Amino acid sequence: MTVNDQIRFPKVRLIDSEGEMLGVVPIEKARQIAEESMMDLVLISPNPENPVCKVMDYGKFMFEQAKKEREARKNQQVTEVKEVGLKLTTEEHDLSYKTKNACRFLDDGDRVKVVVKFRGREMAYTSRGYDVMRTFSNACEEHGHVDRPPKMEGRNMVMYLAPGKKTT
Repeated sequence: MTVNDQIRFPKVRLIDSEGEMLGVVPIEKARQIAEESMMDLVLISPNPENPVCKVMDYGKFMFEQAKKEREARKNQQVTEVKEVGLKLTTEEHDLSYKTKNACRFLDDGDRVKVVVKFRGREMAYTSRGYDVMRTFSNACEEHGHVDRPPKMEGRNMVMYLAPGKKTT
C-alpha cells in the first residue's frame, strides 16, 4: 500500500480517522491533516480518476490485516489425498480391509485416490478393473461419493472419492 509521501496524485478523496468523508482535497492538505492527527495518510483506492485516501495508523492497520490473515489460515481445513491400492486379484478380505480404511479416511474429511494396478497380461481385462472400482465405490457410498470416475492412466486405473454424500 502507498503511504504518506509516496502518494503522487494532485487531489484525493479524503476519509478521516472516524470514517467521515471530507471530500476532494489537494494532497498537501491531506498530508497536513494526517500529520496534525499524528497518523498516516494511506491510499485505499489507486483509481486515477478518483483516488481515495484515509487517515489511519498504518502500523496498527497492517497488524490487524496480518491478524485476520492468520485467523483465516488457522480456520482453513486442509484436505489430504490418501491412496488405496488394489489389484484385479485382491481377495475379498483384503478388499474389505482397504474399504474400511478408505471409509475412515473419508470420515476424517480426506479425499481418497483408488488405484487398480494392472500387471502383465492383466491389461487385456480392463473391464474387470471397472467392476472392482464399482464394487469399491458401492462399499464406500455411505461415507463419500465418486468425485472423479474410474479412468485409465497408463497401466493404472484411477478413481477419486470425496467425503460426504453426493447432493444430486
